[in-house]
Amino acid sequence: MWLLCVLAALLAADDAAAPKPAGASPSLEQQNLAQLLTVRRVYVDRLTGGETAAQMRDMIISSLHGARLFVVTESAERADATLRGSAEDLVFTDTFSSSEGINASGSLGGANAVKNRKNGYASVGIGDHDDSRIAERKHEATAAVRLVNKDGDVIWSTTQESLGGKFRGASADVADKITRQLTADYERARRPKPRSEARP
Repeated sequence: MWLLCVLAALLAADDAAAPKPAGASPSLEQQNLAQLLTVRRVYVDRLTGGETAAQMRDMIISSLHGARLFVVTESAERADATLRGSAEDLVFTDTFSSSEGINASGSLGGANAVKNRKNGYASVGIGDHDDSRIAERKHEATAAVRLVNKDGDVIWSTTQESLGGKFRGASADVADKITRQLTADYERARRPKPRSEARP
């Protein structure tokens, strides 16, 4: 019985290792990347997520327009694909508290016989304590967006977040990350796939 199990496992491993025929259907990711190449006009829909989402939408539009990857249109009807999703820019206070202290104390006492009438006492005390509290105001921006074709199928998506850069706010940084990711995936779709070697 165990011999049959071993043979079945070896056959399954051979099937998995065998190269796929040249006519095999492309993966879902490859199909979606191929659809990116058909997109010429993009409409950026209103993003959900509160008041800051409208500002994030404007930044994404500006960033996409600057990349010159697609024509960014204000007409949803003319678009080949629509960018939808949610975004938020939160302002919060990060607080750090620390407490350090050093304490030491000591005492010495003594008494002698009544004849000599000697008494003695000594005491030493050291104390140092330091408390610190630092409050820092920060921004954290997040966005989850997807590119949807006219049939309603999601052909691309990404989630980006940022605490802001040295010379850029958190929302602008997220908008730039979305554009860079989309550009990278578009360029990946444009690269020609290597031809499968013909089997002898």
